Amino acid sequence: MSAVHPPTIIVVHPKERKSKCSVQPLRSRDDFIFWKFPRKEPEKLTSYVRLGMEGPEISRDDADRGLLVLDGTWRLAEKMEGDYEELPVRSLPVWETAYPRVSKQFDDPGAGLATIEAIFIAYHLMGYDTTGLLDEYYWAEDFLKLNHDRLIQNEPT
Repeated sequence: MSAVHPPTIIVVHPKERKSKCSVQPLRSRDDFIFWKFPRKEPEKLTSYVRLGMEGPEISRDDADRGLLVLDGTWRLAEKMEGDYEELPVRSLPVWETAYPRVSKQFDDPGAGLATIEAIFIAYHLMGYDTTGLLDEYYWAEDFLKLNHDRLIQNEPT
């Protein structure tokens, strides 16, 4: 496992509700930085990849890079992408979410995940330490059960 990596930057849309924000508990960790959209510090992003729906799958080949994650509803995150388009995009393979998504306005993407789930998967696939990431995630146990086989298939060798 990679012991040292740049801090993960989470860019939070101002309309994202803290009560529904799955990454809120990470604010107290030293290895996470939170920016309120549209904040951007290009000089700090030179060695980062952005988690998104397109691009090659994230892997251990990205372990020396930092991770930038856009946090907002699907529609809001999509609008935020343009401000970070210079960053290489990495996607995730399909995993199952445990987060009960029930948008009353829009269809949720079929492979959609809670932000904390996406970060956990990215960390796992990059070889980063996942200790404590899901400690305060209400659906952590369900998420880990649903994805047990995927976790085992992607164990570090």
